[in-house]
Amino acid sequence: MCHCKSEAQAEQLKQALNARMKEVGLGLHPAKTKIVYCKDDDRHEDYSTISFDFLGYTFCPRRSKNRWEKYFINFTPAISNKAAKAIRKASRGWNWPLRSDKQLEDLARMFNPIIRGWINYYNRYYKSALYPTLKCLERRLILWATRKYKRLRHHRRRAAQWLNRIARKQPNLFAHWRLLYASAGR
Repeated sequence: MCHCKSEAQAEQLKQALNARMKEVGLGLHPAKTKIVYCKDDDRHEDYSTISFDFLGYTFCPRRSKNRWEKYFINFTPAISNKAAKAIRKASRGWNWPLRSDKQLEDLARMFNPIIRGWINYYNRYYKSALYPTLKCLERRLILWATRKYKRLRHHRRRAAQWLNRIARKQPNLFAHWRLLYASAGR
């Protein structure tokens, strides 16, 4: 990743990098090497590419709030769609509903280190972009509860309310509960 002051400077740098890579027998990946315009409130021009993915984050113009509670457009990172999809796929692979032999504390002990790692990495910037993925984890817990307890079977809303009560009593049981239930103001 290189920052330049103008498009001309960026093109010149791209050509120089490409030439240097060819000297050592390498090449720049055409799909991954691109010039991106970092559009925000201070930069208004229109360009075809205004976002890019890097290390699991998508950098693009987003609405942000300053310290005086005023909104503005900022070029900010947030969890990328690809990373969020990978998290959802990994959690689907845990087969939550089929673990009805486990207690809630056992599930927390098994999955919390991984969930905490995701939260620590992706929660650094633009936290609200992570919430839909965390809500997916919550839905998987709800499915687990409907399989585990006969009184909750076929009652997803009742299972969600049951988990909500536990989350209010024990907010540290699952790593994602602190974020989800604190953000909902509960």
